[in-house]
Amino acid sequence: MSKRFLIIIVTLLIAIAAILFAARSQTAPNTISYADPAGLLIAIGMVVVLFLPPLLLSFFHNSIVRTISAVYQIFIAIAFIGLIPAAIFASAGIAVTIAAIAGTLTSIASIFVTLFAGKSKNTYSF
Repeated sequence: MSKRFLIIIVTLLIAIAAILFAARSQTAPNTISYADPAGLLIAIGMVVVLFLPPLLLSFFHNSIVRTISAVYQIFIAIAFIGLIPAAIFASAGIAVTIAAIAGTLTSIASIFVTLFAGKSKNTYSF
């Protein structure tokens, strides 16, 4: 349980870092920036709310719940994968691209940890 919870927290922190890096290099007038702290806090709050389901599901050991959590985390990985070319093409800076790559790798690792961590090969357990 702690492995799954911690890796999801790390992915959440990388997502928040990507938002903060994107706010630092504002590319258009309607994007998030440090000049509009309310919009920045709303963006961070939305990311935290979107990460609540896998955080809550990480406490359960049922295989169906773990599969649901892994499917939900696949959508998070797809979002990070989509952020990579967006950051490159928008010239948002190398920090956003690095955060997107780190988020992709961490979320893919989180999917595998969610699906396969804690499964014992002991057939005699009761």
